[in-house]
Amino acid sequence: MAGALLAAGAALAGGKPAPSDLSGLWTNVTVTPIERPAAFDGPTTTEARAKAYEAANPQAFQAADIDDIGGRQTEWWEYGGPMIRINGQVHTAMIVEPADGRLPYTPAGRALMESKLKSRTAGFDNPEDRTSTERCLMGGSSSSSVPMMPHWDNSLYQIVQTGDFVAIRMESGRDPRIIRLKDSGHLPPAIRPWMGDSIGHWEGATLVVETTNFNPGEQFKSPQALYISKDAKVTERFTRVSASEIVYDFTVEDPAVYARPWRAQLVLRAAKGPLFEFACHEGNYALPGILAGARHEETAGK
Repeated sequence: MAGALLAAGAALAGGKPAPSDLSGLWTNVTVTPIERPAAFDGPTTTEARAKAYEAANPQAFQAADIDDIGGRQTEWWEYGGPMIRINGQVHTAMIVEPADGRLPYTPAGRALMESKLKSRTAGFDNPEDRTSTERCLMGGSSSSSVPMMPHWDNSLYQIVQTGDFVAIRMESGRDPRIIRLKDSGHLPPAIRPWMGDSIGHWEGATLVVETTNFNPGEQFKSPQALYISKDAKVTERFTRVSASEIVYDFTVEDPAVYARPWRAQLVLRAAKGPLFEFACHEGNYALPGILAGARHEETAGK
């Protein structure tokens, strides 16, 4: 089915994308963080301040003590890109609700997030202790699952739609996310796919997608340090506003973690591509190396 979806295409009207045509190759890379940084005191900023922030961001990430592996160099990481601009306004954070631009964690929710963050650098007894990304089960968790957040690299998406399905294929990972358009019910609670269970419908020119049944192995979204419980509900809205932009709006409802629902907006911008094969399993020497390193430290008494 995935192959048929990726081979299919949405009809074009007069050679231009129809209002409800989301197909194409897109990227959501942005320097705008999920939460409002201290450099800004409101939800929007001026073009002059935005240009200064955009210009400073890649240099700020570039470390002074560059290694020769390349993983910390800007030609590898895809930090950069424009700040988020919607309806002529420059947004200072992805979060638009609550108005302070901050994630409304409950104390218990923040403790869960911090615990999960620490666990990413602990647990080396078995492959199952490591993250789904290290095990090549998923790509970078924030870009290849729900909600779709920019990652350090490979934040490229191919969207293909038919009358029954919308498929989103991420460069970070190998499996497309399949959104069912003619299904009114979610999967049973015991079934929790890596990308959750997504059902969509059209509201005019906007694709509305509800995702539940999150997998416990994909609750932490890096690099945003965002935590979503397995019982969360995420409602996404995809609206194509021009030939080169889709406004991506999502709301997270997760009372186990957050004091209230919160909402964020990003922009998917048309990308030239191409979309490359991720090929994570091929040559994945990291996982045995990680476990072997832990055994070495145990032998050394560390």
